[in-house]
Formats: sequence, structure tokens, C-alpha cells
Amino acid sequence: MSTFELELGGRKLSVETGKLAQQAGGSAVLRYGDSVLLVTATMSKPREGIDFFPLTIDFEERMYARGKIPGSFFRREGRPSTDAILICRLTDRPLRPLFPKGFRNEVQVITTPLSVDLENPLDIISINGASLAVTLSNIPFGGPLGATRVGHVDGEFVINPTFTQIERSRLDLIVAGSRDGVMMIEAGANELDENSVLRAIELGQEQNLRLVDLQEQIASQHGKQKAEFSAPAAPESLAEKIASMVDGSLGRAIEHSISPDKDTSRINELREDLIAKLADDFEPRDVKESFEALVDGEFRRRMLQGVRP
Repeated sequence: MSTFELELGGRKLSVETGKLAQQAGGSAVLRYGDSVLLVTATMSKPREGIDFFPLTIDFEERMYARGKIPGSFFRREGRPSTDAILICRLTDRPLRPLFPKGFRNEVQVITTPLSVDLENPLDIISINGASLAVTLSNIPFGGPLGATRVGHVDGEFVINPTFTQIERSRLDLIVAGSRDGVMMIEAGANELDENSVLRAIELGQEQNLRLVDLQEQIASQHGKQKAEFSAPAAPESLAEKIASMVDGSLGRAIEHSISPDKDTSRINELREDLIAKLADDFEPRDVKESFEALVDGEFRRRMLQGVRP
């Protein structure tokens, strides 16, 4: 077991690896204040025929973490609370873009609070723990990333404010970022000027880089070898063939898909027609992906010309 520490916002972030959940692909125990979270990351092989990335982020609330037992007849946990769902979304949002394009393996990241001090929010710890767990695992990942909350209390910026400080803060800003830049911003402010918000984002990213350094240090000592992955590529001839087949008709399909009642039915019809015509020579999934790339390019071209859908 190894322990690493980093000072954040006047409190110590402690990270332990190699003791709990050793069967997981990657795991870590994070302590901030008196709150303790166990975060694990696992990966399985892709399901047959899947055409999306099945990433699951789960925040497993446990009443025992705050010294309580559920009062229901069954004495067990109920459905996730609103806070738990929001923490899952906050964790998912900056992590998802860092996985390789075309990656289809099922990935599960599970955060379990072991102790809650009711003073420090858990969302920031969850995001950092999820990044670390995936970084330590064999899962292909373009991270790590860090996450920091910035408040503005009594005219001063506060890093990772407590619940009490957040109530008095004019700013509640969450910044998640990798070494390459900011990945996500979640914010609310009470009449704070733009320069102050910009400075808060810069302060948050500065702390994120320190967190990235810490995670890279831990991974260099305890990280697993990443699984090899190369995104499947459709034949180049397919993209050219589809472009020639839909020349002109794609633009008309987009124009006639603007009204809410028609939605994208014309585009869907065009896609299905292409799949049927090319079924003998190409896989339907390859046709679909190449067509979607063409549609995205056409939407982008129109928007840059000032025509928005």
C-alpha cells in the first residue's frame, strides 16, 4: 500500500492505493477532510454489434457513511438521490471525451463513500478519484484530469470551499481540466464581474495541474500497462462513394429536417437508403458512421456560413 498527499484549499488530500479493491482494473481511496471515498474502474470486452461507448459512472450512496441506518422496512438503500445523480453527471462529463474515439469496451467507474464529514462536498473528490482509478487501470485513457471548486467569499477566492462557505459565496465554480486545458466548467454566480470569473477559472486550472501531476506520479509507480487499442476505420473508398451518392440530396434533406414535426426524418431516410444500396459491399455500421461524419461536416459548413439548423 502507498499513500500520497497534496494540500488543496488549506486541507490535505490523501490518496491510498494497493489496499482495497485490488481485483478492479484500477482503484484508489481518497480522503479529504474526514470524507473518505473508494473509487474503482473496470473494463470488459465490447458487446457484439455495439455502436456507442458504454461508459457507466455510478455514485453508490451509503447511509452508514454518515453514521445512519436506513429507516425503511427493508433496511437497505433506495434509489439514487438528486445529488448522487448530479455527481455522476459531473464525473462523466469531463472523463468521456478523454477515451479514444471509436472505443467500444464497456467501462464502469464506481464511487462508494466510506465516510462523510458533511462539511466538504463529494463531487470534486469523485471526479478526481474517477480520473485516478482509470489512469491506474489498463483502460486506454487520455488523462489524467483534475477538478477544483472555486468560491468567492468576503472578497477573496476560496479553493474547494466547504458547504458553509458555499452558502456565503458569490461564486460556485467547478473547473475540470487536463494538462492540455479546461475540459468542463459548471458555474453559478451572484453578480460577479467577468474578470473575476475568468480569474477563478485560471485559479481552478492551476490547482488541476497540481492534481494531474499527483496522478501521474502515482501512475508512474503503480499504474498498469494500458491495453492496446486502434480505432476501426471504414474503407476510404466508402466515404468517397457515399459523398458522390448523396451529392445535393444531403443538403435538401437537412433543409427539410428543420421543422419540429419533420425532425430528422429525411436524413434518416437517406441513411437507410444508403445502407440498403451498399449492403452487398460494405458493413452497415461502416456505412452509418461514414454517413454521420458527412452529415456532421455539412452541418458545420452551414453554421460557419451563418445558416444554423
